[in-house]
Amino acid sequence: QVVELVSSAIGDLVQGIYYENSKSSEENCLTDDISISTWKEQVFLSHSALLAKSCQAAMELAKHSAEIQDVAFQYGKHMSMSHKLHSDLQPFVKESSSDTMAFSLNSAPAVLHQEFLGREAWIKQIRELREAIKAGKGVTSAIDLCRCHGSRALAALERFPPSEARAALANIVYAVTRFP
Repeated sequence: QVVELVSSAIGDLVQGIYYENSKSSEENCLTDDISISTWKEQVFLSHSALLAKSCQAAMELAKHSAEIQDVAFQYGKHMSMSHKLHSDLQPFVKESSSDTMAFSLNSAPAVLHQEFLGREAWIKQIRELREAIKAGKGVTSAIDLCRCHGSRALAALERFPPSEARAALANIVYAVTRFP
């Protein structure tokens, strides 16, 4: 069972990374037209499945019930989703202005656009885009979604008896759901 879980997690990871790489090589990631459900599916494959299934496998090895294994899976899934959201939010919630290039625009069209436009105008456009995103509802909605997944991870943890390990796992959730 554990080997099967880990194998399927690795398969999910490979599928998720393949999808990410094929999309980012096609066109600039900022212009991809995906829904939040597609984003969640992609993040689950490329990030969450490995942690979720590893948590589940640990409970299997410890001979816990299927219910506890599912709780561990839910913790891993939602903890990982919170972490990814936290990571995605950093370019927009950090106070430093030196991180205008925190998200990748290294595709050939972006590089050529920069050459034709000139460096200063390019930087101005990127800053304007970042500020427009920051001023919109997307950042606050993503923060809410991050905290929602964090709450779900904490709710899953509540099903385990109090321990240092549980407290440490909860602290990880608190770290990725805290914003300035």
